Parts: sequence; structure tokens; C-alpha cells
Amino acid sequence: MKRNTLYLAVVAIFVCATSCNTSKKVAFEAAAAPQKYYLASASDSASYAIGLTYGSGLKENMKSFPGGQYSLDALAEGFLRSITDDTAAFVMQPETAQGFIQTYVQEVMVKDAEAEKAKGEAFLEANKQKDGVVTTESGLQFKVLTQGDGALPMPEDKVRVHYTGRLLDGTVFDSSVERGEPAEFTLNQVIHGWTEILQRMPVGSKYQVWIPSELGYGTQGNGPIKPNSVLEFEIELLDIVE
Repeated sequence: MKRNTLYLAVVAIFVCATSCNTSKKVAFEAAAAPQKYYLASASDSASYAIGLTYGSGLKENMKSFPGGQYSLDALAEGFLRSITDDTAAFVMQPETAQGFIQTYVQEVMVKDAEAEKAKGEAFLEANKQKDGVVTTESGLQFKVLTQGDGALPMPEDKVRVHYTGRLLDGTVFDSSVERGEPAEFTLNQVIHGWTEILQRMPVGSKYQVWIPSELGYGTQGNGPIKPNSVLEFEIELLDIVE
């Protein structure tokens, strides 16, 4: 989302290559010990080992390939043509490859963001029909699990809360409960959805909250949170910190 995944995968090859430049001391110590040849010669064995190392690293990076499943055949073809300098077989020139990657990733990001927005809007429309769910003027939705009887915090107040944040598929992306330590912050220094809902919660309350993307991380997303994501939180207001 925020990074060019395919570009990072390609860069990883060059980063990995630098690891082959070991120190003189390590090289000397390795040369002093007898080496087992796995193939016909030492150079063949080393070449195979390098390929194996690059392949393992690239495979890991390609797990987050933008747009879904990548083509192993096309990847291997491009790599082979490049490393053998078979320019006559190039279907694109190396100087245009980076621009193509960037355009491809941007197009995938836009498509994913549009799909996430549609999914979120459909969820909120259905969710607001459920018993106990209240929808505010801003579009934020909440359900009271426990209603406290303490004071209501103001925007400039610092509060202590326990919370668990989930994506719509149930994935937990953050949780003070799992860490075993409440979070403390000032209401006007967090996402708008939190600022709004906490001003409705007396101390001692526990709410289930659904935050539209425009009141959360919007079109930018944040880490595992995709752009245009609706977020679900279970929030317990423990105290207003003096």
C-alpha cells in the first residue's frame, strides 16, 4: 500500500548480493577448512548456493506481490534474459521496467482502495440496521456494552483506556488488552472517530465502535490497515488522567 512491494523484492536481490562480500578474516578461516562440493566443482556449488539464497529471499518478498498471484514463469524469464544479457529477447527495456512497476503498483492500489471503500459502505449500511447500534451524524456507529456512570472526558483530557482494534474480517491489528497494559493519550491527538466516541462515554463504559474510513486512517491507511478501511474497536474507558 505505502510501499512498492515488487520494487522492494528486486532491491532485496542486490542487498542480498552484498552479503556475499565477507570479511578477509572470515574468508581466510573458511579457506583453511576442507569444503564439501555439492555439485561438480566448488564454483558450481557456490553458484547454486547463491541462487538458492536469492530464491528463498525473493520467494518471501513475493508473498506480498501487489494484485495477487505473480507469474513465476514471467519472473524467471525476465531474470534469465537479464543475467545472460540476452537483449534481443527483452520484451521491455531495463530503463522502462522501473516505471512500469510503479504504474502497475499505483493502479493496483487504486483498485484495492475502491474495493475496500465499497465493502466498508456496504457493511455500515447493513450494520446500522442491527439492534442496539447507534449511528451518529458523522457516520460513526457504536453499541453500548456497559454504560458507566463516571465523568465525560473533554477533547483536551488525557484518558486511560483498554481497547482491541479489528479489521472487518476479524483480524486484530492492535490491542492494549493483549499487551496487558492500558493506553493513555489525549483525546484531540488520536483519530477523529476515537475523539468523537470517547466524549460520549462516561468513565466505566465499554462500547463496541465502528469507525468509517474518513474518521479513521482515510485514503492513506496505516500498516495492516488498508486505505478506506472501516475499523471495529472494543473500547473501555477506565479513567480520566489528572
